[in-house]
Amino acid sequence: MPTRLMARARRAVAVAVLMAGASCTEFLTVPNPTVIDAGAINPSTDAATLANSAQQNFATSYGLMIMYSSWFTGETQVAETFPTRNEFGRRDVVNTNTSLNADVWSPLSQTLSAARFVLGLSLPTPTTNLIRAQAALFSAYGFVFMAEDFCGGTVGSGPLLSTAAMLDSARDNFTLAITISRAAAAVAGAPAAAVTLANQYANIGFVGRARAQLQAGRKPEAAQDADSVSAGFSFSLPYVDDLSNRTRLSNTMHQFTRDRGSIMVAPAYRTADLRVRWVDGATLGFSAQDASSGTFFVQRKYTGYADPIRLASKLETDYIRAEATGSTVEMTNLINARRTAGGLTAYAGPTDPASLLTELMNQKAFDFYLEGKRLGDLRRIPSSITNLPVPGATYFKGGFPPNGSRVCYPIPNVETDNNPFRPSTP
Repeated sequence: MPTRLMARARRAVAVAVLMAGASCTEFLTVPNPTVIDAGAINPSTDAATLANSAQQNFATSYGLMIMYSSWFTGETQVAETFPTRNEFGRRDVVNTNTSLNADVWSPLSQTLSAARFVLGLSLPTPTTNLIRAQAALFSAYGFVFMAEDFCGGTVGSGPLLSTAAMLDSARDNFTLAITISRAAAAVAGAPAAAVTLANQYANIGFVGRARAQLQAGRKPEAAQDADSVSAGFSFSLPYVDDLSNRTRLSNTMHQFTRDRGSIMVAPAYRTADLRVRWVDGATLGFSAQDASSGTFFVQRKYTGYADPIRLASKLETDYIRAEATGSTVEMTNLINARRTAGGLTAYAGPTDPASLLTELMNQKAFDFYLEGKRLGDLRRIPSSITNLPVPGATYFKGGFPPNGSRVCYPIPNVETDNNPFRPSTP
C-alpha cells in the first residue's frame, strides 16, 4: 500500500463532523455530532476527508465481519459467554440478536451510507476524480459483504434487496471505480503518486468485481476480471494502535484475542500448516473469557493492534479463476502450489472435478484464514465447504443448544421495525 495513502487513511480515521462553531450564548443549541449538514460541505476541501472516513468505516466493519463470520463458518470458536456471540458459533443467529445489529449490520450500513454520500457530491473532474473512485470501491465492498453475509439487504431505509441485486450494485460500483481509475492513470502529466494510486484502485476494483461476478454466477466475467489484476498485487487495510479508540481503529482479531479472549482457533486449523499460526494461550499469558471453552488456542496471524488486514490480492483472483474456469489442470496446479506454501506434500486425493473443487476450497480456507471470504464460499458452493459447525451437533461447550443450520444472517429486527418500507426478514 503506498505510504501516502496509508498516511491519509490514518489521519482521517474519525467520522467527519463539519459544522460551524457556536458562540457561548448558544449553549442551548446542541448540534448532533453524528449528522453532517450537507449545506456546509465544500466538495473541493472536504470530499477527501469524507472519502477517507468512508474507507475507515469499512475498515472497522471489515474486522468485525471477519470475526463474526469466522465463528459462523468454523474458522474459530467463541471462547466467551455472550449468548449473542455464541449464536454465531452455533450457526443459529436470530433477528433479535443485539450483536448482529450493533457489531455487524450497523457498521456495514454506515459504510454504505458514507460512501453514497461522497458519490452524491458534485466533485470537479468527476471522470478522473480518485476521491470518487475511492468511495465507489468501498461502497462496492460494502455491497459484497452484505450480499455474502446477509440473507437480504437494504440501504438507507430503502426497500428489501435480494442477494442478486446487491451483487449487481457491487459490480456497478466496482466498474465505476475501475473506469475512473483507468482514466486518471491516463491523464497526461499526472503526478507519479496519482498514477500509482489510480493503478492500485483499478487493481482493487478488478479483484472485487471478480469476486462479485463469481458470487453472482457470472463465471466468464469473473475469470476475465481475474486476468486483469497485476501479477503480485496485494492490498491491505491499515489499522493503528490508538488506546482511546481501539474498537474503531485497531485490528479486531488481535483485540478480541488479546483483550477479550473471544477468538479461539478451531480444531480443523490447529495443524502444522504454515499459513495458520497458533499457540496455546498459556504460553503468552492469554486466557479465554469463558473458562469452559477449555485450552485457549490463540491465533497468531495478527499479533498487534496495528496489523494490517488483506482485502484484495492476485492470489484471491487465482482462486476465483480456477473455480470459474473449472479446469482440473488449473485447480490441481493451484492446489499443489498452495500446499507447498503451507509446507504440505502434494495433493494425493481424488481428481474428479467435485473433489478438486473441495480441495481447492480447503486450500483457500488456509490461505485466507480470518480474512472474511469463507461465508461467501459457503453461500455459493455449500457442498464444497468442509469443517463447518455441523447442524444438530452438540455445541463444543456446555450450556448452549445444539448447532443450527443457517447459511446467512437475517436482517436485524431493529432495521425491519424502523424501515418505512417494512421489508420482511428473509
